[in-house]
Amino acid sequence: MSRLLALFLLPLALVTDLAVAAEGASRPLNWNAIGMFMLFVLFTLGVTRWAALRTRSASDFYTAGGGMTGFQNGLAIAGDMISAASFLGISAMMFLNGYDGLLYALGVLAGWPIILFLIAERLRNLGKYTFADVVSYRLEQTPVRLTSAFGTLTVALMYLVAQMVGAGKLIELLFGIDYLYAVMLVGVLMVFYVTFGGMLATTWVQIIKAVMLLFGTSFMAFMVLKHFGFSTEAMFAGATAVHAKGSAIMAPGALLSNPVDAISLGLGMIFGTAGLPHILMRFFTVSDAREARKSVFYATGFIGYFYLLLIIVGFGAIVMVGTDPAYRDASGAIIGGGNMVAVHLAQAVGGNLFLGFISAVAFATILAVVAGLALSGASAVSHDLYACVMRKGQASEQQEMRVSRIATLCIGVLAIILGLLFESQNIAFLSGLVLAIAASVNFPVLFLSMYWKGLTTRGAVSGSLMGLVSAIVLLVLSPAVWVNVLHHDQALFPYSNPALFSMSLAFFSAWLFSVTDRSPRAALERGRYLAQFIRSMTGIGASGASQH
Repeated sequence: MSRLLALFLLPLALVTDLAVAAEGASRPLNWNAIGMFMLFVLFTLGVTRWAALRTRSASDFYTAGGGMTGFQNGLAIAGDMISAASFLGISAMMFLNGYDGLLYALGVLAGWPIILFLIAERLRNLGKYTFADVVSYRLEQTPVRLTSAFGTLTVALMYLVAQMVGAGKLIELLFGIDYLYAVMLVGVLMVFYVTFGGMLATTWVQIIKAVMLLFGTSFMAFMVLKHFGFSTEAMFAGATAVHAKGSAIMAPGALLSNPVDAISLGLGMIFGTAGLPHILMRFFTVSDAREARKSVFYATGFIGYFYLLLIIVGFGAIVMVGTDPAYRDASGAIIGGGNMVAVHLAQAVGGNLFLGFISAVAFATILAVVAGLALSGASAVSHDLYACVMRKGQASEQQEMRVSRIATLCIGVLAIILGLLFESQNIAFLSGLVLAIAASVNFPVLFLSMYWKGLTTRGAVSGSLMGLVSAIVLLVLSPAVWVNVLHHDQALFPYSNPALFSMSLAFFSAWLFSVTDRSPRAALERGRYLAQFIRSMTGIGASGASQH
């Protein structure tokens, strides 16, 4: 208990030391933000200690014992999806480009009906801890789990890099803390939440953060509408009157003028959302398929509400932040960069106290998301690779949890190192790559394993690998990387969003290598589909599910 208490106090000591160290920094400290941030850290560490005392088995660690209700899990999923990239990034896109910023909001939201009608129920009935349980249900365990774990780790680490860089830059600006210390702080807290509290602590951190962010954004939207006499027509008219692009911001084409790029981005966001491992893992935290469906229903409502608010935040900021010289530096650019418009709007509508609250919420948002990502990566290592591949299902729960905690620590260290290495890189292409990879590596094989009798081990492995390789290669050759990052004159692949092509290649490869597989093993795998279908539809035999 004394060791747990010491570890419990370690992040608090680190926060205090960093605040003291930052006193001499050139940027003034935002003490409102630091005070609220420390309150949040204290509270969530208390939640982690509470969760640690209740995390006794592998089921507790990975899935919170399957004891979350549909409403709680829906809030936690919303907490995962309404990330700092959504709050800061999409509002900034609307601030800069108007209508086209909606594509990013609608793309993610449109993925939820797919998850509700095609994935949630069958995933809950067939899986135990990870989505690899579902893909490997009737296929050969070792190659399928190896490929699935590799895809999960790739997506989780790339998502982590984007979040770590975002966290470092946000805290560097708002708290006056050096980038190195900011990234280390996020890494330490992330490892602490996951290692000691597991899924239970991670879920409650996400729920708390979702409530805070929904409350804060609702208040911002209310104050913006109040400024315009509660008339959205007046808000849009004001935005077109002062924006450099004028009325063009109310029409599509400012951000994505190429229809193929727009379709590819939309497909990547819709099916990428349905292939994110840390989102799929959440469906195992409820007791049965009915609660899984409820989770998606509530999550869709919360996420849709949040994105509606972002429209008001984005267009309101055009008038209330864009026209105020107090939020621009000597060169006329927005202080802290375009991604800070939502933070500046918080100060415009609520003063320094509300600015402190939103700053703390933005940091809490990043912490909640990285905790979920770290847990999905750790479960891929401990459950899929160690317990099922290396130990062939013979590992004890204690051994599996020990490996998971070691994996969490390693992922935390790796995330900190990568966050430092990518500090000066443009992270927009990383976020796009994450969704393109998830849509290409995870979704096609997961979908085919549940709905197509003909899928074989050879087809599943080939589809995953083709999706992974094609998504990465096409994105590197696209304008987003080949021109903007590597500074070549012309891109070898003309589209910035590869999902349309890489996802199609993944489906085609899975189909081709399955239908040409005439081995006895393939015949057995096709023969097992009926048993899988019955369990996926009824839940009979599902872990923790009610029997029908």
